[in-house]
Amino acid sequence: MPYDLIIFDYDGVVADSEVLNSTVMAEQLTAIGLPTSLDDVLAAYTGKRWRDNRPVVEAALGRPCPEDFHTTWFAACRARAPLHLKPVPGLIDFVAARPEARCIASSSGPDWIGVGLDLFGLTDHFDGAVFTGLAVERGKPHPDIFLHAADAMGVDPARVLVIEDSEAGVTAGVAAGMTVVGLTAGGHVRDGHADRLVARGAHHIADSYAAVAAFMDR
Repeated sequence: MPYDLIIFDYDGVVADSEVLNSTVMAEQLTAIGLPTSLDDVLAAYTGKRWRDNRPVVEAALGRPCPEDFHTTWFAACRARAPLHLKPVPGLIDFVAARPEARCIASSSGPDWIGVGLDLFGLTDHFDGAVFTGLAVERGKPHPDIFLHAADAMGVDPARVLVIEDSEAGVTAGVAAGMTVVGLTAGGHVRDGHADRLVARGAHHIADSYAAVAAFMDR
C-alpha cells in the first residue's frame, strides 16, 4: 500500500550510533560502580529515554545516579561524533529518492539528533519534522511519540510507515496502528536481533535501505 508519511527512528535508523551511544553508557555505568558491557547496554537500554532507563539503572546500582550522568554522556558522545558517527548505510540515498513526507520520532534529545543531521548534511531534509521523547509523557515502548508525530504531520496513523531498529520502538509503532519495518542495517545488530523484532510485531524485516524500498514498492 502507498504511505503518506515515513517516520524514522534516529539511533540505529538514521545515525549508525547505537554502538557509540552504548559504549559511552557502558563506560559511565562501569565508572560509577555498575560493571556493564556494550552488549549489556544494547540488550537492556536501547530505544528508550534516559528518564525511563534511569530507574532501572538505579535499582541495579542500589543508589541514585549522579545528576550529571546524562549530560556527561552527551558530552562524551558529541566529542567522539566527528570520528565515529556515520549515517546508517543507504540512508542518504533512500531519503533523497523517496517522495513521501518524512519525520524523525526518537527517544533521543534534539541536541543529539542535531549533531548527526548536521554531520550528514540532512538538516534541511528534516527541517521542522523532528519529534523527541521530551514532547510526550510516556516514552517508547508506548505509542505516544509516534501518534504525536503523525498528528503534527497531519497523517492518519494507518497511512504511516515506521522504520525502527529497537524492540521498544517496534512495540510502540505497532501499538500506534502503523506499519513497522524492523531495520537491521546498523552496526549494533547482533544474532537474533531480527527474530526479536518480529516477536515484537514488526510487519517486515529489512537488512538494508534497499530492502525497505523494495517492501514499500512491492
